[in-house]
Amino acid sequence: MYDDPTTPVVVTGIEELTTIRVPSGRLVVDAPWHDDQVWEYQRGLPTRPPRELAVRIPAGVHRVEIAWTAGPYEFMGERADGVECAATRLCISDDPVVGWEMGLGVEDDIARLQPGEEPRFFSDANVGCFADAGAWTTLSAPFRTFMDGVPAPRDTEQLTDGCERVRDESQQADLVTFGAESGGAVWLGRTKTGDVAAIVVTSGMPGAKA
Repeated sequence: MYDDPTTPVVVTGIEELTTIRVPSGRLVVDAPWHDDQVWEYQRGLPTRPPRELAVRIPAGVHRVEIAWTAGPYEFMGERADGVECAATRLCISDDPVVGWEMGLGVEDDIARLQPGEEPRFFSDANVGCFADAGAWTTLSAPFRTFMDGVPAPRDTEQLTDGCERVRDESQQADLVTFGAESGGAVWLGRTKTGDVAAIVVTSGMPGAKA
């Protein structure tokens, strides 16, 4: 069954979605907007800062990839096979990853995490993003205009699979969205020298099973 941890789930492919410019070396991994702050967005009031990672990455242009998986699921009592995005990866280098660790935010305290808890962001709209933290205000602006609680049409570059990209040419920085059911957990892949080679977001609520 779909909720059985022994059910096989197969990675069917890795797709390069786009590239992203991160000139500051500071990376936001968060939802591009939050439904609980619509009142503030509508009035142009200050909102809480985005979830910026504590780790710094090399400034430059990096690939964004999506991992697709196939496996059985159940919907309204019917069983079927389906394909979905299991993870989104920011590729920082092609060096082999030898270990994974939790991707802490600048305000996270690992001592306060409960057993089994993962550092993560939450998204009511099931959308996450990678973005240059130094240009966040400009990059997130198209997502911060709401009408009656519904995102207004926005001037963004449409990518495949419903993803979007926003460019800030004045700072040579980008924001790229991706699907993230209920948000996502963030993981850092390190090389044998300790450098971060990849940042991966896995979708779904804590404790959810594929």
